[in-house]
Amino acid sequence: MFHLWEKIAGRQTYIIAEMSANHAGKLENALEIVRQAAQAGADCVKIQTYTADTITIDCDNKYFQIHGGLWDGYKLYDLYRDAGTPWEWQERIKRECETCGVDFLSTPFDSTAVDFLEGIGCEAYKIASFELVDIPLIEYAASKGKPMILSCGMGSVEEIQDALDACRRVGNNQVVLLKCCSEYPAKWEDMHLSNIPDMAQRFQVSVGLSDHSMGSLAAVVGVSLGACVVEKHVCLSRAIKNPDSEFSMEMAEFAQMVRDVRAVEQICGQVKYGPLPGEGNVMFRRSLFAVRDIKKGELFTAENVRSIRPGQGLAPKYYSTILGRTAEREIDRGEPITEDMAEL
Repeated sequence: MFHLWEKIAGRQTYIIAEMSANHAGKLENALEIVRQAAQAGADCVKIQTYTADTITIDCDNKYFQIHGGLWDGYKLYDLYRDAGTPWEWQERIKRECETCGVDFLSTPFDSTAVDFLEGIGCEAYKIASFELVDIPLIEYAASKGKPMILSCGMGSVEEIQDALDACRRVGNNQVVLLKCCSEYPAKWEDMHLSNIPDMAQRFQVSVGLSDHSMGSLAAVVGVSLGACVVEKHVCLSRAIKNPDSEFSMEMAEFAQMVRDVRAVEQICGQVKYGPLPGEGNVMFRRSLFAVRDIKKGELFTAENVRSIRPGQGLAPKYYSTILGRTAEREIDRGEPITEDMAEL
């Protein structure tokens, strides 16, 4: 069995189904999301570990009011009260993941959440984009020695580096960064997936994609650019309304995305030059052939040797080399020119 880090940062894209609020307040929905995500091909199901009181405070002033966007009119406390996954469900959800053969992952939003997740055996931690600047939280989670997945929505180069440094200060080098656009849903023109190879080169770590856009096109592009992880919000149905349903993938869509990602992996392949097994037919390559009968001792000329198909003779790059040399034996018209015929 693979160590989780080897899977997350491995050669095959690690696909995370993010449940978030899509359980809509029902444990059975949460368990069914696990079952269907596993069937659709997810490697991992992720939840979030917070309460309204651990992530914010119950306050009505202007700083805590959401204006515009998907959650317009919400107060922060009320949003997180409605969207949270009860902590008493989380061990049960983890067991369902184990039963279904997918990994369990969570996003902690404070140190108490990390402690709770340690208690139920969580094997890796995801840091949300908005917590990228919470260096104490990152340092504490990283200190547990588990793989760390850091989502970088809104993150400047300096903020991303600060978060990486926090992990490294406590000896944790098992870090993947996720390119992310923290819009819900994300518009294509705001995604800038060219950051994926740039981040990999700049920070010298593996890089994936946390995708909030609709459909699977961004995931396909991300994997083609080198993303080793794809995270996508999933739901049983967008008709089951909750704070995340509007930008989440239904399971049939998620299954198609998984198929698309696996196809992209095959298409991108590995760096490889030269003929492949399916390209073995040299019939359609060029090579040097006798186009007239050539007697022994006769000179090779442009009239009796040409570069033509098929490809059983000398490579055309030797054409100028053999012109003017003498034939070592008789050569029939239609016979490939070989090294021994021209003393190469």
